[in-house]
Amino acid sequence: MNNFDWTSFTKTIAIKAPLTAIYNSWTKGQELEKWFLKQVIFTNDTGTLIGSELNVTAGCAYTWFWYLYEDPMSGMIIKANGKDFLQFSFEGKCIVDVNLTEQAGYTIVKLRHYNIPEDDHSKQFIRLGCSSGWAFYLVNLKSVYEGGLDLRNKDEHLESMINN
Repeated sequence: MNNFDWTSFTKTIAIKAPLTAIYNSWTKGQELEKWFLKQVIFTNDTGTLIGSELNVTAGCAYTWFWYLYEDPMSGMIIKANGKDFLQFSFEGKCIVDVNLTEQAGYTIVKLRHYNIPEDDHSKQFIRLGCSSGWAFYLVNLKSVYEGGLDLRNKDEHLESMINN
């Protein structure tokens, strides 16, 4: 494992949906709640709440809540170009880039998660844990936008699974 990159990973998926719809799926609270999160709170740089039907912009803060997990995650939207690129902080000082392109009738989503610390906890829970988490959520994004089926486990009576 000497050559294994503990500091970053990339996930890519093709989704048969318009690029604008997929951009909105990452930048509007109501869209993020369809495939990724239980509740999304965005605020602008003055602390004012941003409506869930509006796209976030650079400088906005977020508080994200998942199903079956009590602790929210907070971070910042670093860049959002209004079209095909979003960058946000994640798990502390980590950065996530979401690049969107069109190819052969698909929107290609390329997610890069990087700046991951190299301590053992970060290796296990961020590098390995987030890698499998993003893989599931990108598949769920595809499922929701291609067919409408949300694959997340939302039942608090069930133990932790790959889909929560």
